[in-house]
Formats: sequence, structure tokens, C-alpha cells
Amino acid sequence: MEQFLAQNRKKGRAQNQDACLNSHPRALAARIIHQVVRGRSLSELLSKELEKAHPAHRPLIQELCYGVMRWYPRLDALALQLLARPLKAKDGDVRALILMGCYQLLYMRVADHAAVTETVEATKVLKKPWSTGLVNGVLRRFQREQDRLLAGLADNPVAHNAYPAWLLDAIKTAWPEQWQAIIEASNQRPPMTLRVNLKHQSRDHYAAQLNNQGIASSTLAHVPTALVLEKAQNVLELPGFLDGDLSVQDAGAQMAAGLLDLQPNQQVLDACAAPGGKSCHILEVEPKLAALVSLDVDAKRLERVKENLQRLKLRAQLYQGDASAPTGDWAKRQYDRILLDVPCSATGVIRRHPDIKYLRRKEDIPALVSLQSKILDAIWPLLAPGGKLLYCTCSLLPDENDRQVVQFLQRHADAQESIIAATWGEARRCGRQILPGEETMDGFYYALLEKRLK
Repeated sequence: MEQFLAQNRKKGRAQNQDACLNSHPRALAARIIHQVVRGRSLSELLSKELEKAHPAHRPLIQELCYGVMRWYPRLDALALQLLARPLKAKDGDVRALILMGCYQLLYMRVADHAAVTETVEATKVLKKPWSTGLVNGVLRRFQREQDRLLAGLADNPVAHNAYPAWLLDAIKTAWPEQWQAIIEASNQRPPMTLRVNLKHQSRDHYAAQLNNQGIASSTLAHVPTALVLEKAQNVLELPGFLDGDLSVQDAGAQMAAGLLDLQPNQQVLDACAAPGGKSCHILEVEPKLAALVSLDVDAKRLERVKENLQRLKLRAQLYQGDASAPTGDWAKRQYDRILLDVPCSATGVIRRHPDIKYLRRKEDIPALVSLQSKILDAIWPLLAPGGKLLYCTCSLLPDENDRQVVQFLQRHADAQESIIAATWGEARRCGRQILPGEETMDGFYYALLEKRLK
């Protein structure tokens, strides 16, 4: 009985601590950032942790988490100057508070006294009262010496550009003339872009609906379905969202469906489909397909595809399966069109997922390149003669993009490039590369391959 009561008391204390933590946005944000630094995905953590937070606190938590991870290399360098000695690994949440305090003082429209006071208060919520004086002293010093400390980072390219050294070098090598613009664009907040379902109404008509509600938007010349919002909105409050009139999707990602050259009665495979944005767009562009098979290796992520299809009242055949080792009913068919949006470094979408700068490692790239090559070789036999395969990544690195496609063409005599005639993006040896920020788009690579007729 005593053991039972002790366990209940311990559980009660933990629940009380969680409740206190969830009521303090800066403390919760610090815990999330600490877990990201330990290797967790920011977007996955936020989707779980935000549910526990008060709705009024959620925007601040997101702002703090995304902001700290966006500028992490710079904030980390500042912390090294501010701390007399490194904190222990178990106190990563305190370190996150220091980074968060510096971020607020540098980049947010929060009164300095409020930023410092509330951040210091979070030490108590995190049950780290010993760090209260430390966090307060460090942030007060940063207030006083901010200009000098920032000037000290001028000769540190990692801190100055807020990019890890290996990735900064890789982008400089791949894009010697554009690298500075790439870094600058990737460190900006991304726009909120809508994909208008043209089967329901024209883009101009939907833009007028938004305008009537005081929501300003702009169009893109090369993406006929895209509307870029001047200011991000709660998607549930946008007119027609629940009726399938629109989806949220970057304009660069909206290119895919148009490049596939879809026709009625075709068999189409979206081989790495989650979360389903491109599958849904395919069905909006050509509702008279014979079939669309949406495949993903992750059953949990495949649920996201199902949810998106249901909201848009669209139908596809969903399969859990490994595109690098096709087996099962979906692998016994021949497809007229295949979309291959392969796993990649995601270096073109860092502005949306800034934790990539921290989580991705140089040694990850060869393994990704190998997997992409394996998927290409495994899926190619499923393409019917005369059919087209669209290879796609959200990477900026040539090894994952045009070099990958050139090597594939060298291995497969029945494959040829179908030239993408366009003025958007940068022409590569094969395919085209959109760089981050071009017409508000994320960084995407596209190459269209065609199987020769026998």
C-alpha cells in the first residue's frame, strides 16, 4: 500500500509539473528546443506538444522554436561568448532558455524587460532554480554588450550566415554565384502559399473572396494554381477550406502535377506520397485518371494522405510499401506516369524546417544518394514504354539531383530525358532547379524521364 501511495504521489507531482510547464510558453519552448538539439524533429515535436499548450500560447511557442532553430548557429556562438563555462548536457533546457532570450532581444518585437523577466521565470517552471541568476545575468549582459558581441561574429562564417560549415561549403561549391542569395532566402520566414482547386473556381475568383475578407494575396506567373498570402492565416478560417476549395502547398511543390502531362484514363503512381499534397493535386488536375496509387513506406504518414484526400473528397488507392523494393499488388502494374518525390536532404526547404540545419549531417548525404539511386532503379521497370517519370527532390545538392539523374540515364539505355521547356528555375545538365526565394518558392529540383518505346 505504501509503495502504491508513493507511486501515486510521484505521478501526481509529475502531472502538476507538466501542467505548470504547459502553462508557461517559454518553458515549454525550451523543452522542445532541448529535444530538437538531442535529435528530434521540430515539426513532430510541435504537433504533439502544442496540443498540451493553451491556444493563446501556441503562436509564441512556435515563434520561439522556429526562430531559435533558424538562427541556432549564430545564437550558439553568442552563448559561447556569454557563458564562462559550458553547461552540462542535462541542462540543455537552460541553454535553450539562454538562446531563446537572445533571440527575443535580437529578432522579436518583445519589450526587453519582458523578454528577460519571462525567460528567467521559466527556470523555476523547469525546476532549475539554481540557474535563475545565471540566465538573468547572461541576458542582462547581452543587453549591454549586444553590439560588441555581434561584431565579434563577423569573421565567423558559420555564425554570420547561421549555417553549419559543411552545408555552407556544399552550397558555395554547388552555387558559387548564387550561394549568398540562397543563404539569405533560406534564413527568411517562408510565405503561406495556397493551391486553389481550379475544378471548383478560378484563382482570380478565390483571390477576390480573400480580398473581400481583408486577406491580401498575390499570384505567380508560372504557377497557375498558386496564391501567396501577404500574411499567414489560420487555415480553418479561410473560405472554402473544409469544402476542398484550397490546400496549403508551396508554389514550387505545385509544379509537379503540371509537369507530369496527365491525361484521362492513365494509370499513375505517386511512389513517395506522404503527406499527400502532390497526390491530391494530381487528382485535381486530372479527375478522369484510370487510377492513382499513392504509396508510402510509413503507415502513420500514409494516414496523412488519407486525411487530405478525405477533406478534398478525392479518391486514390493507398498502399504501404517500400519504393526501393516493390512487392505486392501495386508493384504488379504498369504505370503511364510516375511521380518519384524521393527522400532527400531537404536543403531546399530549410526556411520551413530550420532544424534541418542542426539535424542533417554531411555523412547523411551518401546514404540518401544511395537510397535515391536504389528507388529509381527499382521503380523504373513499373513505368510503361512511352510513359514518363518525374524525379523530384527538395534538395539543392547536385549529388541528389542532376548528377543522380545523369548516372541513372547512363545505367538505363531505355531511358531518355524529356526536356522541361521553362523559364523558371536554373537549367542543369538534366532537369531544372528552383532556388529558395525564386518567386517566393522553396528549393525544388525536377527532371522528367521518358521510357523509350520498344
